Amino acid sequence: MTPANPTTLPQPLQGVTVLDCSQILAGPFCTMHLSDMGADVIKVEKPAGGDDVRGWGPFKGDESVPFMQLNRNKRSVVLDLRADAGKDAFKKLASRSDILIENFRPGTMEKLGLGYETLRKGHEALIYCSISGFGKTGPYARRAGFDLVAQGMSGIMSFTGFEGMPPAKAGVPVADMTAGMYAVYGILTAYIHRLKTGKGQYLETSLLESAITYTVWESAIFFATGSVAGPLGSGHRLVAPYQALRTFDGYMNLGGANQPNWERFCQAIGRPELLTDARFRDNTARMQNKKALESEIEKTLTTRPTAHWIKLMDEAGIPAGPIYDIEQVWADEQVRARDMDVVTEHPTVGAVHNIGLAVKLSGTPGRIRSAAPVLGQHTEEVLIEAGMSAAEVGALREQGITVPLDRDRKSG
Repeated sequence: MTPANPTTLPQPLQGVTVLDCSQILAGPFCTMHLSDMGADVIKVEKPAGGDDVRGWGPFKGDESVPFMQLNRNKRSVVLDLRADAGKDAFKKLASRSDILIENFRPGTMEKLGLGYETLRKGHEALIYCSISGFGKTGPYARRAGFDLVAQGMSGIMSFTGFEGMPPAKAGVPVADMTAGMYAVYGILTAYIHRLKTGKGQYLETSLLESAITYTVWESAIFFATGSVAGPLGSGHRLVAPYQALRTFDGYMNLGGANQPNWERFCQAIGRPELLTDARFRDNTARMQNKKALESEIEKTLTTRPTAHWIKLMDEAGIPAGPIYDIEQVWADEQVRARDMDVVTEHPTVGAVHNIGLAVKLSGTPGRIRSAAPVLGQHTEEVLIEAGMSAAEVGALREQGITVPLDRDRKSG
């Protein structure tokens, strides 16, 4: 049987309209995933420069490379939400949308007259999602929140890095991105409820709460024993050996997370005597003697290069892998075989590489359909779709509520 062409298959969120009032990372990361699954994401941006990330380098031509990575598949509309006419246009868009997402400080949308209680009137099916630093309630509700702050307050920075070193954050913005993924989860849950009942609802998540959910082992141990976790470098809090280990030419990761893997590992590297060493007889003993365990293993691993050991581990069925820099990631044959590098054509800068979809659906696959929009690229078409006339859109431009479109930057 000839497999179906994924570009002709229906997408799971096809026909769903998302009004995206978010910027920077958590919200755009959420709406990027919704757009990848077929949703029509209308990104509402401010006239003065749009999403702040548009001003962050590096740049390809005049376009921000980080912005292009996060905002593929979306349509850009510029509206000044402080102006009455801008609010009216926004309300027209909201009335035709299934989902609205915003990540202003709590209370901002309400002050603009664009909060959930206002927009749900006459549109009970609306799903309205807010992402904030700390949530809408509690003593910190009005505080500004960023990924770094959430990582520090969630405990993550206290057990990241190595003992005796200054606090270190995770190398990627885990609080922002996890909040974005929780927003996806909440939105789709609310959408399933809407399919059953016809009713929308309000939902929210925060960077702090999202980051705290990553502290599964550390919180479980604290709740049970009162023990406060510290940094472990690349090691695991519960099992050993499960860490980066030195080789002849660098480091490799070893996942000897259970007894069978440990036993196979000792045989594979030619160190069967480690199996009878009382210090390493089981996981409890290995955890109590982690420094000695690391030293004994590295005595052997440092005699050969990483590639030798990875091949040996693979043949023995032992979880292990190299530690890549980002260039090596994108050269890896497995990554390339899984369509994780997807090229789109941007209207002004040409070919743009995108991180592909991590979830593959057989019947309704997601798809990267288009590159990120230039600022305001779709203002006219979206507002006309919402019922406004070309003259009304022109009036918004004259009032500065939206921005004049540079025709040289408009896609065909």
